[in-house]
Amino acid sequence: MLLRIIICIVLGYAFGCISTGYLIGKANHVDIRRYGSGNAGTTNALRTLGWKAGALTLIGDILKAVIPILAVRYLLFPDMEYERSQLLVLYTGLGVVLGHNYPVWLHFKGGKGIAATGGAMLAFDIRIFPIAAVLFLGAVGITRYVSLGSLLLAVLFPCWVGFTNPGDFHMLAVSLLYTVSAFYMHRTNIRRLLNGTENKLGQRVKISSKDTEQENNKGKDGTSKS
Repeated sequence: MLLRIIICIVLGYAFGCISTGYLIGKANHVDIRRYGSGNAGTTNALRTLGWKAGALTLIGDILKAVIPILAVRYLLFPDMEYERSQLLVLYTGLGVVLGHNYPVWLHFKGGKGIAATGGAMLAFDIRIFPIAAVLFLGAVGITRYVSLGSLLLAVLFPCWVGFTNPGDFHMLAVSLLYTVSAFYMHRTNIRRLLNGTENKLGQRVKISSKDTEQENNKGKDGTSKS
């Protein structure tokens, strides 16, 4: 079982390293990690490049969790009993979150892992979707704080795992790692929430034309001409 867990984590990490927000930003001649929160996640893509880029980043980050999880469940280990298969799903999703947050090809500077966590949640148990949607959209709609909605999702996951798999402390422990990761990655957001200075949904980040020109030059000859 240990070897299978390692395979799932490595596979998940490889998919997680596909940094959707960064790639969409580069397609628009912008390194979004240089703006806003400084990460390559959905919220920063939204604030930096607008709704279309944010939506594409969200979809991409969800799919990069769903695809390896489905591969584990139906291609790599299709004959495993359901409980063990679900455990491998959790480990695969955790690998995706780690790859998203710490992509090796971007010098371990990625996103905060919430969209990837959402993809893992959906692939783990589709029944969680309406609860997650109401919780996240309700929190963001009322407060305009995406970070708050994200943290609530991270708390929901282990609660759901514990409720639907009573007595399985291994799965509960793995699901709690998602929550720990989310709170750690959002530690500055939590401080701003407590101080009342957190950025709200709808606030945009101004892109410097000089930086865009530099990205264009890099795309042409691999070096900056500034």
